[in-house]
Amino acid sequence: MTPLKLSYFDFHGGRAEPARLALAIGGIAFEDHRFAFPEFAEVRKATPFGQVPTLQVGDELITQSDAITRYVGKLAGLYPTDAFQALLCDEVLSVLEDAAIRLVPTFRMTGEEQKQARLALVSTSMPIYLAWLESRLLAQGGEFFADKRLTIADLKVFVEVNSLNSGRLDHVPADLVEQVAPALNAHLKRVAQTPAIGQYYAQFITK
Repeated sequence: MTPLKLSYFDFHGGRAEPARLALAIGGIAFEDHRFAFPEFAEVRKATPFGQVPTLQVGDELITQSDAITRYVGKLAGLYPTDAFQALLCDEVLSVLEDAAIRLVPTFRMTGEEQKQARLALVSTSMPIYLAWLESRLLAQGGEFFADKRLTIADLKVFVEVNSLNSGRLDHVPADLVEQVAPALNAHLKRVAQTPAIGQYYAQFITK
């Protein structure tokens, strides 16, 4: 198989995490290149747009997180072959990107500016996106977002909901998901029970 190298920051979460999980679930060997935030200034020089994640596929350097996630999802059997189910999957990925586009600029803010920006998101767009995701999940039967099975859409929602629940986002209530879209927390627990996901995270636990 063509060698794969996935490059991203050294933490659980963010735009590379769904791809990492898909590769782990599929049992696909890859180089998990992680780097600390201070190293990013140098790493970005070798990327097409000064951003990560990137996926090295043989001699080709690929950018754009959803494209990467979709590609490895296909390799792992986690992307629908039916055109309409693939559309449902892609829709969820795009909605989450829309939500991220609103949140990401707040990471470059500090103090009162960040507080006001995030409180504005909590009171406006975040509940809208969460409620939509819950309604889409329930419309598909309540267990998975597409194809009646685990797909990359579920992995991306899992990563984002986990981040919102973590309490690490200042000024974003850790119970926001539970208050607005509790079915997403039930979905989170369901996905977390996937054996390969548990095994993946277990390797990072310090003995």
